[in-house]
Amino acid sequence: MSSGRGGDRARVRAFGLRTRLLLAFLLVAAVSAGTTAALTYREARNSLLETAQDTAVTSFRDHVQQTGFGLPVQKEGLEDVLRDIARKGKPHPWVVFAEYGSIRASSGENPVSTVITPELRRAARANPHGSFERVVKDGVPYLTIAMPTVFKTGPDSLLPSGLVLYAVMRMTDEQVNVDALLMAGRDGALPGLAVSLIPGLIAARSVLRPVRKLREAAHNMGNGRLDTRIPVRGSDELADLARTFNESAGQLERSVRELREAEERARRFASDVSHELRTPLAGMLAVTEVLDEDADGLDADTARAVRLVSAETGKLAVLVEDLMEISRFDARAAELNADEVDVAEAIRKTLGNRHWTDDRIRTELPDGIRARLDPRRFDVVIANLVGNALRHGGAPVTVRLRAEERSPGPPVLVTDVVDNGPGIRPEALPHIFDRFYKADAARTRSAGSGLGLAITLENVKLHGGTIHAGNRPGGGAVFAVEIPLHVEGTGG
Repeated sequence: MSSGRGGDRARVRAFGLRTRLLLAFLLVAAVSAGTTAALTYREARNSLLETAQDTAVTSFRDHVQQTGFGLPVQKEGLEDVLRDIARKGKPHPWVVFAEYGSIRASSGENPVSTVITPELRRAARANPHGSFERVVKDGVPYLTIAMPTVFKTGPDSLLPSGLVLYAVMRMTDEQVNVDALLMAGRDGALPGLAVSLIPGLIAARSVLRPVRKLREAAHNMGNGRLDTRIPVRGSDELADLARTFNESAGQLERSVRELREAEERARRFASDVSHELRTPLAGMLAVTEVLDEDADGLDADTARAVRLVSAETGKLAVLVEDLMEISRFDARAAELNADEVDVAEAIRKTLGNRHWTDDRIRTELPDGIRARLDPRRFDVVIANLVGNALRHGGAPVTVRLRAEERSPGPPVLVTDVVDNGPGIRPEALPHIFDRFYKADAARTRSAGSGLGLAITLENVKLHGGTIHAGNRPGGGAVFAVEIPLHVEGTGG
């Protein structure tokens, strides 16, 4: 399981905030570089092609206009004229073709070109000023120009003669230059991305430094160092976050200090009150004992009043002792005086001292289980749990003892106290160990102080153990105490 959690943490760290910031920065840099390179390439490519194209079209138009053709056109001598025009080709040599009715001629070996498209022929018939088209044939780029010869019949009117001349020019050099531009853009973008890592790392560091300080500060506050603050630098959003954290930390520190002072005052008050009540209560208990002895000689009403005062005084004495015990736990003054004891014998002694030896109590106490315990505090734990089961549960109450092996960890001593009552209501289970909590809201008074289970919990914690409360499937409450059989370094 631990290796799985370690792998998850490694994956989280691999795709942490630093990595995401770098990836985002690289993505922005790549998009920017790619967009810039694409726009530059497009503009340079268009400029390069348009320059060659404009030069060729203008030159071809001029040569066609300067060449005189007799009508009707005869094939004899036409090829010589076409070769003369082709020799004057700019910026690269041309192959010139002529189409007039059924006559086909060229300055090259083939009278008909396979590069000239039907679309260009239709455009030539429709536009007396000529047309051009870029064509790729077998991977080779060409510029094809169509220029019809015309008669000028007026200032703004032209009459086609029917003769159309075509110039076909290879654009291999331009394609080489375009490819070189593409390679240069690509080769320049990759080093640019590598160089952009440097400002990306600097930006990520500047962003992550305050985040790291915020994490450390939050960790310190979680460990109780409420005076932790973050240095505020600058006036950006991270600085605002640091100020907000410092303000919240200050408010939290003040609130916790006020709560601690109030809690300390409450503890001191309970301890002082309990201490001050012990002396008069001792006198009251001595008087009530004398009155109890003479109660049988008094009239019925007086005897009933005497016994009531005696019972309430005893409850008050128990409450004062429990309050003082809780105060010692709160002040962390409670000490654990551990000794090696026979656990089964210790439980029998607890039950015998309280006269819980009748059929209301059942025990499953195997001999031979020894553990390091504080006998007095373990006695309080068993007495409180059994007394609580007898008062609020149902007889018989079973006290069960066993030792269990735990892996990992030392073996534990398990003591179960089970009753046969109605059990604990589900809504009361989370609060069963709270101080003065009453599981039955209608029960305003009880024989106990309301602190018994809270004191039991503190005594179990002092032993390094745990206590759980629950219900049996068939009915009845179950309290399970688990204490390590060997507690090292015990003490207050």
